[in-house]
Amino acid sequence: MFKNHPKGLYALALANTGERFGYYTMLAIFVLFLQAKFGFNEDQAGNIYGLFLGFVYFMPFIGGLLADKFGFGKMVTLGIVIMFAGYLLLAVPVQDSSIALWVMYASLAFISIGTGLFKGNLQVMVGNLYDAPEHKDKRDNAFSIFYMAINIGAMFAPSAATKVTNYFLAKGGLFYNAQIPSLAHQYLNGSITPEGTEKLTQLASAQGASAGDLGAFAAHYIESLSGAYNYGFGVACISLIVSMIIYLTLKGTFKHADYNARQLAKQRADAGETQEELTPAESRSRIIALVLVFFVVIFFWMAFHQNGLTMTFFARDYTTNSAEGFSRFGFDIFNLVLLVIAVYGGFSLFQSKKLRGKIISGSVLGLSIAGIIAGYLGLPESLSIEPQIFQQFNPFFVIVLTPVSIVLFSSLAKANKEPSTPRKIGWGMIIAALGFVVLAWASYHLASPAELKSVGGVSDTLVSPNWLISTYLVLTFAELLLSPMGISFVSKVAPPKYKGLMMGGWFVATAIGNYLTKVISKIWGTGMELWMIWSVLIALCLLSALFIFSIMKRLEKVAK
Repeated sequence: MFKNHPKGLYALALANTGERFGYYTMLAIFVLFLQAKFGFNEDQAGNIYGLFLGFVYFMPFIGGLLADKFGFGKMVTLGIVIMFAGYLLLAVPVQDSSIALWVMYASLAFISIGTGLFKGNLQVMVGNLYDAPEHKDKRDNAFSIFYMAINIGAMFAPSAATKVTNYFLAKGGLFYNAQIPSLAHQYLNGSITPEGTEKLTQLASAQGASAGDLGAFAAHYIESLSGAYNYGFGVACISLIVSMIIYLTLKGTFKHADYNARQLAKQRADAGETQEELTPAESRSRIIALVLVFFVVIFFWMAFHQNGLTMTFFARDYTTNSAEGFSRFGFDIFNLVLLVIAVYGGFSLFQSKKLRGKIISGSVLGLSIAGIIAGYLGLPESLSIEPQIFQQFNPFFVIVLTPVSIVLFSSLAKANKEPSTPRKIGWGMIIAALGFVVLAWASYHLASPAELKSVGGVSDTLVSPNWLISTYLVLTFAELLLSPMGISFVSKVAPPKYKGLMMGGWFVATAIGNYLTKVISKIWGTGMELWMIWSVLIALCLLSALFIFSIMKRLEKVAK
């Protein structure tokens, strides 16, 4: 799986891991911060979330254009610096709400611009590593490994955000409760109902506040929780410093991949080499095929990135806030890490050809299993769950399932039965629809979001966390078929002169999908039944799958 890849792949992957750890730490608590700090409802928070994610994934289009002119490496370095400035602004606690709002908007602008210069251009360099004839057949596997590295950072992010915010919240003598932020804002702005006041009084008492100081408690809780989230955002600053160190220290391993089409043409001309040029018709055919794929992935990202929005609302408002029994296992990050080590130790054991390799792999597997058993037995009988922690399951499943995916498709390739990349994307859309079928089934008898407003937005009927975990598992199968494969498809099919532009196009499609996440948050509190909200996403995913299978022959023709 990891053999015979250029060293530059691992250097670029590690640099991206650091950056993604910071980004997903921020994203894990971003919507919760918006509602805690500013009292935004789901629609308002969803608008900002969708706009931010839209710009984050649109700016690589601009970054690609700049890189095609000035070089990929320069843009990546500049992107890290600008992102750092954005996260630093977001980490600064500002008491005045109006000033804090403008500081937040400025920070989001810096993060979006920096990501635009960094993300897509780094991935183009990964693709350039595999333009060499000796590496061409490993392109899909390389992007799977690269994608797995991204998710290593993402897996630790929710736990990091939770630990940091809880630590600083506790310094204010408080602990997290999902109902308090909404009720506190309602109390302070005078919109709270008598039932809500009674509930807030009970919750304040549990936090050690007296009934006569309800207004002071509400203001103190909002200020403390918002400040704790600011410290959580500060984690991203540290991760970007690490990312920059990795990128600059290991630059020698991928320096040869830092070229655009103009630079490559000059190098080949100086060496007396010739390259077969695509005809205008061939270039046009490839670009059209890519645009059609971009159209499909819009709806995947619209559905998938509900993880930081409505799926977080579902975790907060409809899911039990504690785990018992075997469910506790997944909410301890160290158990998940040991399980990842066990999985990779097992794969290494079966793939090692030498006795020494098998002994080492077997030892790693045995020790990790022993650690898992000891860790599980040492867990308390009940673990508290916070909404953002569910976001660790998707990257965990990506890391665990990536070697399975690579082995499966490598075996199919050897038997000449591997599905084409466009066909993988089509199946990914169908599987994504199944993920939301799981969530719709879990939601069938639950109250609508609009019915929860008067009691702080948390349902009296709470479902098992296993429903959300199962949804994340199914969505991860879909993601592995679509995201790394789609990036690989772009790097392979894009005309050489427009590589940066086409990779930017992939991110524009992702940006549109992320912006459209707000559509689901907009209907969240309208009175629509909860299962019907998830059904909207099911329908969109199935229609997208139908579309891509209808143009499959055209896509497979350019992919050859």
